[in-house]
Amino acid sequence: MTDETLRLALPKGSLQDATIDLLAKAGYRFTVGSRSYRAACDDPTIEAKLLRAQEIAKYVEQGVFDIGITGQDWVEENGADVVRVAQVPYSKATRNPVRWVIAVAKDSDIKTVQDLRGKRIATEAVNLTRRFLKENGVRATVEFSWGATEIKVPELVDAIVEITETGSSLRANNLRILPITPRRDYVVKSYPVIIANRGSWKNRWIRAKAKTIAMLMRGAIEAQGKVGLKMNLPEKRLEEVCSQIHGMESPTVSHLRERGWVALEVILDESKVREIIPALREVGAKDIIEYPLNKVIP
Repeated sequence: MTDETLRLALPKGSLQDATIDLLAKAGYRFTVGSRSYRAACDDPTIEAKLLRAQEIAKYVEQGVFDIGITGQDWVEENGADVVRVAQVPYSKATRNPVRWVIAVAKDSDIKTVQDLRGKRIATEAVNLTRRFLKENGVRATVEFSWGATEIKVPELVDAIVEITETGSSLRANNLRILPITPRRDYVVKSYPVIIANRGSWKNRWIRAKAKTIAMLMRGAIEAQGKVGLKMNLPEKRLEEVCSQIHGMESPTVSHLRERGWVALEVILDESKVREIIPALREVGAKDIIEYPLNKVIP
């Protein structure tokens, strides 16, 4: 431990691997033992522990940790008074937000939110669910679920409010998602966020460290699905090539020592490269190099 130490809470469970992988791409490598709740970091100024995402916001609010990574949904569920440093749009399997949805049995008579009146609902997000029902003028019994929520319908409860990313687990349990409106099927959407304790945020070093971690994590997210492409091509074909390559920014172009040739470099979506490289070859490009990216900082 050094004189300057950042106490960091990382989510244990479904988000753990995605978070550790993303932080590695951001430049922070953590080692976690199979039964340990401590995460050793190659940055000696970071002291990290793993906790359930549901608990992180309250411990950051209390000052047990300086910053934490958890879902915005859990910040709202706990009503935690914390500083939201940054949203980091990643999840367990995709870059899509997770959704809290209302699910009922496939053959249930419940067709709308209003049909939940007087029903029993199980969920881990009790406060979010009660708030949603109140906003929609629905009175129902909401009980806390300790897990395995999907199997409680219909024998134990009439409906559940459960988190999902793809809906596959709900479908596997013969459940269907209840529509909220014709264009909306979720109670709330949520991305992970970096949050900070309000007292810690006043510390200049901690604030700068937290902002750096946020910037590098977002840079790692921005780099996902993108590659760098560099090549040499005849200068007379430069405008033609530039009109066909739609990268993040204007391509970087520099003149080569060989007269009439230029070097071009651009960042592209990886899925487009397979179509672009053959076209580049046809206009005379050579020495084409594709390379992976860890971070893209706008």
